[in-house]
Amino acid sequence: MTKEKLYNKIMTLIDERIESAKTAIASAKESRDSETKSSVGDKYETGRTLMQQEVEKNRVQLHKAERIKTELENIDLKKKFDKVEFGSLVSDGKIMYFISTALGKIDVDGKSCFCISLASPIGKALRNKCVGDKISFMEKTIEIVDIE
Repeated sequence: MTKEKLYNKIMTLIDERIESAKTAIASAKESRDSETKSSVGDKYETGRTLMQQEVEKNRVQLHKAERIKTELENIDLKKKFDKVEFGSLVSDGKIMYFISTALGKIDVDGKSCFCISLASPIGKALRNKCVGDKISFMEKTIEIVDIE
């Protein structure tokens, strides 16, 4: 797994989230706007309110995905890292960590990588560490063997 392949996979996933949120917003707006007034006025207003809540929920998801994409676009894939910082790919020989944003486990080329932020507990423990440094995390010792 290269950092470029991982980055491209992440960006594809984020783009899919953005498109999904946009589609859901459009669908909820269409449902809200096509709701017809019935003889029971409260039912009409309740339906419109529920659809508006759905629109707002998806707007939040859209904004979050767009913010993540903007953060990721700031990563310089050509930068060489000598310590763990934003944009670095860290390996302990078994597990890989992409220090970026909290997206969880991503699989590329049959290998897994955990996308974590520096604000996460393990991100805080890894911050500014170098190859050969060891950290203790959840009663385990992790030794950094590579940083890209």
